[in-house]
Amino acid sequence: MAAGPKDNPFPSHLQTLTVDSKDYRYYSLPAFQDSRYEKLPFSIRVLLESAVRNCDEFQVKKQDVENILNWQENQEKNVEIPFRPARVILQDFTGVPAVVDFAAMRDAVKRLGGDPEKINPKCPADLVIDHSVQVDVARSATALQKNQELEFDRNKERFVFLKWGAKALKNMLIVPPGSGIVHQVNLEYLARVVFEENGILYPDSLVGTDSHTTMINGLGVVGWGVGGIEAEAVMLGQAISMVLPKVVGYKITGQLSPLCTSTDAVLTITKHLRQIGVVGKFVEFFGDGVASLSIADRATISNMCPEYGATIGFFPVDQMSMTYLKNTARDEKRVALVEAYLKQNKMFRNFNDASEDPVFSEIVELNLSDVVPCCSGPKRPHDKVPVADMKDDFTKCLSNKVGFKGFAVPQDKLATTVPMVFEGKEYTLTHGSVVIAAVTSCTNTSNPSVMLGAGLLAKKAVEAGLSVNPYIKTSLSPGSGVVTCYLKESGVMPFLETLGFDVVGYGCMTCIGNSGPLAEPVSQAIEKGDLVACGVLSGNRNFEGRIHPLTRANYLASPPLVIAYAIAGTVCIDFEKEPLGINGDGKPVFLRDIWPSREEIQQIERNVVVPALFKEVYSRIEEGTERWNSLDAPEGMLYPWDPKSTYIKSPPFFETMTKELPPVQPITDAYALLNLGDSVTTDHISPAGSIARNSPAARYLAGRGLTPREFNSYGSRRGNDAVMARGTFGNIRLFNKFIGKAGPKTVHVPSGEQMDVFDAAERYRSEGKNLIILTGKEYGSGSSRDWAAKGPWMMGIRAVIAESYERIHRSNLVGMGIIPLQYMQGENADSLNLTGKETFTIDLPQDLATGMVVDVKASSGTTFKALVRFDTEVELAYFRNGGILNYMIRGML
Repeated sequence: MAAGPKDNPFPSHLQTLTVDSKDYRYYSLPAFQDSRYEKLPFSIRVLLESAVRNCDEFQVKKQDVENILNWQENQEKNVEIPFRPARVILQDFTGVPAVVDFAAMRDAVKRLGGDPEKINPKCPADLVIDHSVQVDVARSATALQKNQELEFDRNKERFVFLKWGAKALKNMLIVPPGSGIVHQVNLEYLARVVFEENGILYPDSLVGTDSHTTMINGLGVVGWGVGGIEAEAVMLGQAISMVLPKVVGYKITGQLSPLCTSTDAVLTITKHLRQIGVVGKFVEFFGDGVASLSIADRATISNMCPEYGATIGFFPVDQMSMTYLKNTARDEKRVALVEAYLKQNKMFRNFNDASEDPVFSEIVELNLSDVVPCCSGPKRPHDKVPVADMKDDFTKCLSNKVGFKGFAVPQDKLATTVPMVFEGKEYTLTHGSVVIAAVTSCTNTSNPSVMLGAGLLAKKAVEAGLSVNPYIKTSLSPGSGVVTCYLKESGVMPFLETLGFDVVGYGCMTCIGNSGPLAEPVSQAIEKGDLVACGVLSGNRNFEGRIHPLTRANYLASPPLVIAYAIAGTVCIDFEKEPLGINGDGKPVFLRDIWPSREEIQQIERNVVVPALFKEVYSRIEEGTERWNSLDAPEGMLYPWDPKSTYIKSPPFFETMTKELPPVQPITDAYALLNLGDSVTTDHISPAGSIARNSPAARYLAGRGLTPREFNSYGSRRGNDAVMARGTFGNIRLFNKFIGKAGPKTVHVPSGEQMDVFDAAERYRSEGKNLIILTGKEYGSGSSRDWAAKGPWMMGIRAVIAESYERIHRSNLVGMGIIPLQYMQGENADSLNLTGKETFTIDLPQDLATGMVVDVKASSGTTFKALVRFDTEVELAYFRNGGILNYMIRGML
């Protein structure tokens, strides 16, 4: 982001730092000579520096600087502040819609008489094409090549479009497909830690279009996930409007036991912070225990930030950060400059020095020695289960009533077994059988200790005569090519491959639902016995219906445990008492017999994870493959839309937009399209996985001549609004109270007919009816998926009434002009005796204000109050304009 406006009111703070005989300018924060500064959490210091540097008395005012400096008092007062991040990072799943929106905005600006060239990123954007390879081919030495060829063929049109975007839009760097997962590439290569622009130094900071953008917090970079819509506004120079956050200090002491991994620590922290409640807050880690955590360990903890609900999970920069930068082949002179600048501005941390501890809103503590090996599941990432309890916990889940910890399997069906024949051999599936085992996702694949640990466990397992049943869909999808290099260099790769964990690609895969199809005999056996089959993955998300439609139970686990459960073939195992398997000599082999020691792992890590490896991989990362470079992208400022395309389509967001600001319209006699419960995720609202053959989206694609094999996934088709609207609320695990069972269905209230959600919305539209959604707590948790707001907007949803919202999704609703309303404390649809089949009138005055309480009248005669969740004046301005992008267009006109 451009630094140092000419009319900055803090000229005396612009000072000189000399490093290696070269002078740099920077805005000094100690120059305030204010005792409040050194008490600030380190994460708040980054917000303060941004405000000082970007202060122009327009977007950022001098009072904003004072408000941040006075954080200790203002943290309780819902004070609104602006924040201008240094850059934006885009994953191609969300990058494609962002570029689509830019193209459509240019069309709209031209239609309204403005200059389309103004729609151009002012903030650096790193777009990583981690194109979410679907694992169609596994257990093969050629899996990687075949999967990537399949994905390239499927997604060629998206890639061509992105190449056009890189030419047409300024300040955008594209990392081509096959390079790695966006967050790991960010950590290992893209992160600057300190920016230098026009001779001015300032901290690296960012927002990203994926909720796990927070992974970069492990390196000391402030950043978090936002919706694609909000990211687009930042790229066009708009400051983020946010409430000055509380900062929870999370004190880490002690050290992990030899049997535990960083994954066990993060699952423990996730459950702990979920119980405390940190939604909308910053979490900042401190304590001498942090000093013993590698940057990869810290990044693993930061990556899971969305699962514990905080905005960021921040580890300030320390000497370990500098070592990491050197070990990942960053330029040594650059690293020296980073260290000198941060120390000069008192942003450099020594975790062993308690005198540096800032003031926090509250402090919680974890002794790492209390952490035990664990998994999380079967349906949520914060439902931690100690490995020692897994067998008993899963058994109880089978009988429990349907819920986050229950499947309601009838008593007489608990012992169901289904024989099947796979590749000429007979096997038996039961409840708890593992059918998917994936070492996947940015959470863990950035961490050499757990990846090498998994490799060593595989080596010892093979040498002990153990194997994985061939019907289990196994895969290894590293976050970057670096992982493949050190797994090969250490000699463990052949053993992983022997167990079926071949490298199948470098994108988000099983964690986002791209595990691909199960073998037909496996699918038939699961369906025949109505089995609760299991997926085990080293990912960060395991929501219902996300991993695979046929794995009703899914557990997050460390990479070594993924391999252990794959060998066992079931989650119904007590590793202490039961062997993983029997070797060729008929002897039982227990997990403890093959579990690698920490000393073994660390010795190999020291030998193989070296700077030269990172330098080799990343020296060619921007070049791309021959197929990428051969793509011929269109030229020109305006994109030539192809009306026949089923991937890239100009969205209808701006078709009816006018130059004039429209008046606030009341919501009268609206029907509830859906009546939902708690913890409805963005996966429930806008699935990213495969397109079911009997869905409205499938019917749309089939009508355009596509066969089911060509449908691809919703994630891949995020550039086509017609597909995405039809996929909205299309998750097979969506539980709508109107229906009483899971499924993407609803009731058209006036007729009483049951139908697909999209079809019901279309009928309401044809009848001229307004629509709302009723829902419970934590609405919109999970991925920062902008289509979870765009889709409902296209369905005609005017408002959502919820008990509470996850931060990013509420922001996305505002960004699309949908009103987020919240029941008053202690109230919900049930307590108000609402069936959802009433009609609702919401009184919206022209002088609508932040924090306003409005009346909602139901046709049953019930009247209740709801809080309007526009939390800042800027959000209110977005709503009045019909959304962020409309606001930006009018500003440019």
